[in-house]
Amino acid sequence: MTTDHPRPSGAARPRSPAWWRDVAGLLTWGSMLVVVALWVSAGGVQDLTAGAGAGLTSAGRIAGLVAADLLLVQVALMARVPFVERSYGQDELARRHRLVGFTSFWLMGVHIVLAVLGYAAAATAGAWATAWDMVLTYPGMLLAAAGTALLTLVVVTSIRAARRRTRYETWHLIHLYGYLGAGLAVPHMLWTGTSFAASALARASWWSAWALVMAAVLVFRVGLPIRRSLRHRLEVAAVVPEGPGVVSVHLRGRELLRMPVEAGQYFVFRFAGPGRTRGHPVSLSAAPTDDRLRISVKVAGDGTGRIARLTPGTRVAIEGPYGRLTPSAARGRGAVLMGSGIGITPMRALLAGLDGGPGEVTVIHRASTPADLVLREEVRELCARRGAAYVELPGHRLDGSWLPEDAARWSDEDALLDIVPDVARRDVYICGPDAWMDAARRAARRAGVPQQQIHLERFSL
Repeated sequence: MTTDHPRPSGAARPRSPAWWRDVAGLLTWGSMLVVVALWVSAGGVQDLTAGAGAGLTSAGRIAGLVAADLLLVQVALMARVPFVERSYGQDELARRHRLVGFTSFWLMGVHIVLAVLGYAAAATAGAWATAWDMVLTYPGMLLAAAGTALLTLVVVTSIRAARRRTRYETWHLIHLYGYLGAGLAVPHMLWTGTSFAASALARASWWSAWALVMAAVLVFRVGLPIRRSLRHRLEVAAVVPEGPGVVSVHLRGRELLRMPVEAGQYFVFRFAGPGRTRGHPVSLSAAPTDDRLRISVKVAGDGTGRIARLTPGTRVAIEGPYGRLTPSAARGRGAVLMGSGIGITPMRALLAGLDGGPGEVTVIHRASTPADLVLREEVRELCARRGAAYVELPGHRLDGSWLPEDAARWSDEDALLDIVPDVARRDVYICGPDAWMDAARRAARRAGVPQQQIHLERFSL
């Protein structure tokens, strides 16, 4: 049994100012506005009406410039910049990263097609002959073609159907090639881009944007994790079975209360030894002490199977903390903590970290069978200690619902209202399998819970 020790009052992370989100959005739209303004200042609008060849080329140019800008935005979204991550949360950032990435890719395709057609019209040559000539003879075009091929590979493997069929290690390695693909496009822009050739301001703007994004990646995705890993010196203390296919990993380290972590957040853990390059996004399942952390993991494949076999003394590298499934995200009065399967673990941590008196917190614990109710006794005891309601809902899930089969007589929202009649005024925290979370979120919305009071996290990398 883990006993929670309250962290010092000054160590909890404050609520993120609402205007941070606005600033992040304005920076994105502002970057595209600058790109369009530079294109206009270089004569882009006039070229649109200067004939078929020039018009197609100019339209292709602006499509390519916006695509390049969105590619930088896509990288920045997942650079783990603290104020951006705290404003949106990794779940929302991953969704936007995906949307921006596909938009950038299609605009890149438009750029290629229009540029080839424009040059072909001006040279009175066929499109295929022009494209071949451009790749072989134009400065930087061969590198750009290779970069396009790599980015295409990243996009294809990111389609949901392909992603489900690809091993994580393979997908992650391919995804890293996206950085190389973006880098290979840079010489083409420098050597043949009209905006670069015509304007020192354009060159300065683009170089500054690339430098800032690259610095963000190096600082927040490389430098900060290395610094925290070296400072806190985490290693495995023990691996404890918690139930069928579930283990808790107890970690020891130093000065852990100095980490800016809140209950409900998660880290990306990398364990020394075989598979050390694979990151495991796992939430804390108990509040940290000055020298201990605990995570709980469901063994579902080769990667998590290795976690179950870790031995004491194994060194651990960390990246994080991440996520907005935290007390500081609260907007309502009271809370409902909905956890399914291993998703109960951040709820258990939240239960210890949330404010609220007796009757103001309700925990809903879902699992396929009673034996799968992970940390059952621990959660029940903690609920009793702080006067929180505890509801178990074991049983196979109804299709499209968050409820078990024996609750088929209820609609999703009516069941939630029956358990928590005042749910509309509370914050609802949700964690579990994706389909279950989607169903639980729909139920909460239909029960009257405002969108800003619903919090969930998919632990996206």
